[in-house]
Amino acid sequence: MSGATDPRPVLALFDFDGTITTRETLPDFLRLATPARRRAWGALLFAVPLLAYRLKLLPVHLFRAWLIRYAFRGLPRADIELAGCRFAHEVLPGLVRPDMQAAIDAHRAAGDTVVVVSGGFDVYLAPWCAAQGIELMCSSLESRGGVLTGRYAGAQCVAAEKARRVRARYDVARYREIHAHGDTHEDLALLALARYATYRGAPWIGRG
Repeated sequence: MSGATDPRPVLALFDFDGTITTRETLPDFLRLATPARRRAWGALLFAVPLLAYRLKLLPVHLFRAWLIRYAFRGLPRADIELAGCRFAHEVLPGLVRPDMQAAIDAHRAAGDTVVVVSGGFDVYLAPWCAAQGIELMCSSLESRGGVLTGRYAGAQCVAAEKARRVRARYDVARYREIHAHGDTHEDLALLALARYATYRGAPWIGRG
């Protein structure tokens, strides 16, 4: 993935959920990290919002915000970080697509800059990316005095926010090539940055 005549580097951008992994990982993390009593009550409280989301009557970013607030508000941040490390090491490896792992490995072996750009949370993505030796931009949980507020710390790293963060951290003009991989409409702004983009494993040419 390196060019013999052009010494400029390559930037490889990967969405995580559904792109690197075989499915969305947030529900798995919530099952592991949320106290059992909250999970039980949440199944009842979120029955209608979940149906509205599945019927596309409730925007996904709003549904996620409600879910995170219910699941994590008032919990010690240290407990969720510990759960995140466990999730990264025990659960995520079994959800990674072999072809995406191979693509990450190839980019890394070529000396390319590899970045996960995800709406998922740093509490589990940071240890996974650290083990892979790759960079990360993602959503974070807000905390005060070591206790989670149930809110996002800043914007959710989705849709246009993904592209904004990439441009803020990297001078995209200095890269010989940009590769990007995504699987939902929340990745389209990220894919638009790339010369070589794939959407759900197929070449993407600018159509959602």
